[in-house]
Amino acid sequence: MSANIVVVGSINMDLVFRAPRLPDLGETIVGHQFVHIAGGKGANQAVAAARQGEAIALIACIGNDSYGQQSLNNLRADGILTHFITTINHVMTGVAGIFVDDLGNNSIVVMPGANAQLTPEHINIAKHIISNANLLICQCEVPLATVTAAIQHAVDRGVKVLFNPAPAGPLPDELLAKVTYLVLNEIEATQLSGIRITDVASAQAAASRLLARGAACVLLTLGEQGVCVARKIRQKIQYNHLPAVKVNVIDTTAAGDTFIGAFAAAIVRGLSILDAVNEAQYSAALTVTKLGAQSSIPHREEVVRLMSGAE
Repeated sequence: MSANIVVVGSINMDLVFRAPRLPDLGETIVGHQFVHIAGGKGANQAVAAARQGEAIALIACIGNDSYGQQSLNNLRADGILTHFITTINHVMTGVAGIFVDDLGNNSIVVMPGANAQLTPEHINIAKHIISNANLLICQCEVPLATVTAAIQHAVDRGVKVLFNPAPAGPLPDELLAKVTYLVLNEIEATQLSGIRITDVASAQAAASRLLARGAACVLLTLGEQGVCVARKIRQKIQYNHLPAVKVNVIDTTAAGDTFIGAFAAAIVRGLSILDAVNEAQYSAALTVTKLGAQSSIPHREEVVRLMSGAE
């Protein structure tokens, strides 16, 4: 029992409401679609990497309810190792309320549920699966103490770490110093760097500050403006900006998670950072052309086909 990539993170059931626009404060509007779709940052990123052909294990918690069982079935259908997903009695599976407008913009409210029950002890039980992996992925939809324990164990065993600090919150520099790839969007980067991001130049400034806080490589996703990559090479910072892939946007939910999973899979396959970012952008572009989280994450053949058509 082994995996190339181990994900420590959340499992949610997404309750997706589509409407012409997002409601203003205190306003009620009429929507035109409602669906249940499997989600959660941890599960989404695991699915995205698995659909690119990698062996994935997910360490997580679900409730003893229909949403949890449905999520578990979905993960197994994608070939994800679920031995380290713990069912917690008397606690609901995590739920996210997602509101999507006709331009693909979204607002999300998350109820952690069982995700809040993931503890360092769960990491201790799964230490061997992390030790034998090529890459660990973590986010912040589970307790920070658990994330810290997982990252520390990976570092102790020489396993590379991809950290997606979402939702963003205060983080110690000593944790960032253990991160190989720090992947975050404009909002998260603004909160962690203190620099408001409006363009590529301000993104580079924010990435530089995050490098100074200890991260080895920063990937800052900018939506329609593409991705800013910053890393230290021979004590100097190298910046690269890769433009976004142009597509018709339906729903941006899980675009960032898809980017992370696809990037991780590409890195594990041996691609360079920039080639991995390029491939991940094509994966994320396919995601925003469909509604929902895991329902929109593409498979490897779809990404290859889109990239081939662009060449």
